[in-house]
Amino acid sequence: MSLPVLLVAGFLGAGKTTLINRLLVESAGRRIAAIVNDFGSINIDAELVAERSEDVIGLQNGCICCSLQGDLLRTLKLVIARANAPDQIVIEASGIADPQGIVSALQDPALWGSIVLDAVLTVVDAEDSIANPARMDDPVWRAQVDSADVLMLSKTGALDAAPLQARLGATSRAPILLADEGPLPVDLILAFGAGDRMRRPRPVLSDDRFASLELETAGPAHLVAFQEAMERLAPTLLRAKGLLTFAEMPGKAQLFQMTGSRATLAPYGTDITGCRLVLIGERGRFDPEAARLALADVLPD
Repeated sequence: MSLPVLLVAGFLGAGKTTLINRLLVESAGRRIAAIVNDFGSINIDAELVAERSEDVIGLQNGCICCSLQGDLLRTLKLVIARANAPDQIVIEASGIADPQGIVSALQDPALWGSIVLDAVLTVVDAEDSIANPARMDDPVWRAQVDSADVLMLSKTGALDAAPLQARLGATSRAPILLADEGPLPVDLILAFGAGDRMRRPRPVLSDDRFASLELETAGPAHLVAFQEAMERLAPTLLRAKGLLTFAEMPGKAQLFQMTGSRATLAPYGTDITGCRLVLIGERGRFDPEAARLALADVLPD
């Protein structure tokens, strides 16, 4: 029997990790192995998923839609070969990934009969899509939506999502679910049954359009200086995230999340020392070295 695979895609900051953590909590006893890909050498998302499951594998230093396909295949073979195999595999793609590259990797003959790609679920940030209509014309965003067997709207809150649903429905046949309305339909998401759908191959978008900066320090940051630096850098960034400690808040680790100009700091339950921060932007707009200099006094070694 083939092991079903759910591929979770979505643009930077859409809410993929939040969705996977909810699936792990609400999965009603299913044994789920999560494979988490992050763009860069620091895999923040894998650490966040690991809080909900012990069976988490992080893939980093590249994107599994292109440069890490070999690592993904090797990881899947190891998971399949376990004596106590999971009931389901969930793969979280990085926010810059074109799902087509991962779909192609999952169709490798070496995996035939062992796994089946059950569905591609693409998370769409409703707040960002409504506030920034041009996002829907972004080629990576478009590739993620076009690849979906099911779409999940996140961050709907008090928004009127109907116009966005109508626009998505005009270009995609995928059913649209709302993440913020009641319990997740876990049985639908984890058993969507799209594995036999004909998937037409197409060229995979490259991830070389994006640049990143990863910073790791042994000591704490300075809170006000960090906030001021991130405010200055925000116009050049698509995404920032980190696990941080601050000199002004000893013993209270914080999870930092920023998508565009939306930024949050929230308590992080696990004790950590120092800081780990990832910044992602578009080449030509985001200068990693300039950002490194701007943060030099904020995140001391």
